[in-house]
Amino acid sequence: MEPIFHVDRLNFGYTHTPVLQGITADFAPSEFVALVGPNGAGKSTFLKVLAGLLRGYKGSVEFYGQPVAELSSRDLARRMAFVPQETHMVFPFTVKDIVMMGRLPHRTALFDTRRDAERAQEAMELTDTAGLSKKVFSELSGGERQRAVLASALAQDPEVLLLDEPTVYLDLKHQIQFYDILERLNAERQMTIVSVTHDVNLAARYAHRMIAIRGGLFVADGSPEDVLTPQHLYEIFEITAAVFKRPDGRGNYIIPTA
Repeated sequence: MEPIFHVDRLNFGYTHTPVLQGITADFAPSEFVALVGPNGAGKSTFLKVLAGLLRGYKGSVEFYGQPVAELSSRDLARRMAFVPQETHMVFPFTVKDIVMMGRLPHRTALFDTRRDAERAQEAMELTDTAGLSKKVFSELSGGERQRAVLASALAQDPEVLLLDEPTVYLDLKHQIQFYDILERLNAERQMTIVSVTHDVNLAARYAHRMIAIRGGLFVADGSPEDVLTPQHLYEIFEITAAVFKRPDGRGNYIIPTA
C-alpha cells in the first residue's frame, strides 16, 4: 500500500539552529499516530512540514507520491486539515462563520451551497459546538475555541487531520470527548490522524502508533506499549517512571516515580 506520507532524510532549522535532523519515515493511510516528546524536540515543526506550512527544508516529504512543496495550499487544504494549538481572530466572527471557513477550499461559487451548510452543521454537531454557532469566537473559552476550530477542520472533509496539542485548553471531560471524536473519525471514516501531544497517557489510550521525538530525531517508533517503557521514558523525557497495563487493555499508562 502506498504511504500517505513518505519522509526521506528530512532536515530543517530556524536560522542556524537545526530542529529536525535526518528524519525518514512512512505514514500509512488510516493510521492514528501520536507524536510525543519534550518541549523543543521538533514535534510541532515536523507536523507543520507535513501540513505544507513550512518550506525550505532539505530532504523530501511526499503526500501520496507528490512532493508537498509542489502542491498548492488550496490542493492541500482539500485533503488535509491542520488544527493549531491556538487560534486568534481579530474580527468578531461567530462560531458558524469560523466553521463555514472550513468549506473555502471546496467552494467553486461566490456563495455557500447547501452542501457547505450541511457539512458545517454536521461538523458542529460532531464537536458539540452547534449550540455555540451564534456566539462570537473571541468570547469563547479556550476549550470552546478548540472545539470550534476542530469543527472548521472537519468541515473541510479532510482525508488527513493534523493536530498540534489539540487538548491543551480542554478540561478532562472534553479531552476524552475530543479524542473519542478522533477515534470515531479514524474508525468509521478511515481518516488518517497525526496528533502532537504532551499527554502520553491519553495518547496511549487512543493512538495505534506512537513516535517519540527528541533533539529533532525519532528515538522510538512503534505501538504505545513498545514506546512507553521505563528505558524509553528515561531516554526521551529524563524521568523515572513505572509503567502499568490499563485495566481496559488499551495500552499502558505511566506514573512518574522520581
